[in-house]
Amino acid sequence: MTKLFFIRHGKTIWNLEGRYQGAKGDSELLPESHTEIKMLAKYLKNKQFEKIYCSPIKRAFVTASELAAALPQKIMVEEDTRLSEFNLGEMEGMLFTDVAKKFPKELDAFRNHPDLYHAKEISGEGFQELFARMTPIIKEICEKYPNGNVIIVSHGAALCAEIRHLLGYSLENLRKAGGLSNTSTTILETSDEVNFDCLEWNKTDYLNKKLDQSDTV
Repeated sequence: MTKLFFIRHGKTIWNLEGRYQGAKGDSELLPESHTEIKMLAKYLKNKQFEKIYCSPIKRAFVTASELAAALPQKIMVEEDTRLSEFNLGEMEGMLFTDVAKKFPKELDAFRNHPDLYHAKEISGEGFQELFARMTPIIKEICEKYPNGNVIIVSHGAALCAEIRHLLGYSLENLRKAGGLSNTSTTILETSDEVNFDCLEWNKTDYLNKKLDQSDTV
C-alpha cells in the first residue's frame, strides 16, 4: 500500500496579496511560513518516508527543502517539472481583482467550472494538459514505492485538480468541495496505482491558526 502525502507550499507574499503566481510567477515565502513548515514536520515526524518529490518552482522547492531538514530522518528531495503549478498565461502576476475585470469568464471557469475553462484564451494550460503531465509521475512514484510513504510538495491549484482527478471526480465537479490551504496535508492511499482513497483532505490543524481567505485556493 502506497501512501502519498500531498503538501501545498508555504504561504507567499503573492498569496497574501491575492496575486496569481502560476508556473512562471513566484514570490518569497512569508516569514511565518518557515515556522509553519517546522510545525508540519512535527506533525509528520513519527512516520518514515521514502523520499520527497517536489515542484522545482522556488516556493515549493524551499518548502520541500526546509521540511526535509526539519524531519528527524535523513531524506532526499527530488525536483520534477511535472509537479509544477498550472501555467496561467496572461493571468500570472496579476491581482485576483484585476483578473476578474480583464478575464471574468476565464477566472470564473478556472475557479468554479473547470469543464468550461478555455485556457488558450489566456495562453495558459488546461486541466487535461495538467493531468497528462502530473498523473504519470504520481503513478511512477506508486510503482516505485508500493509499500511506502512518499511526500509530494506542489501547488494549490495543480494539487487540488490532480488529487480529485486521481479520486475519479468528473471535470465539472473538481472544485465543488473547496480548495487547498498553504502548508496543508492531503493523504491518498492506493494498492494498485489506479484506485485511490482519500484519508485526509486539506489537514491544517497542526498550524494552530484560523485560516483566512488568502490561505486557500
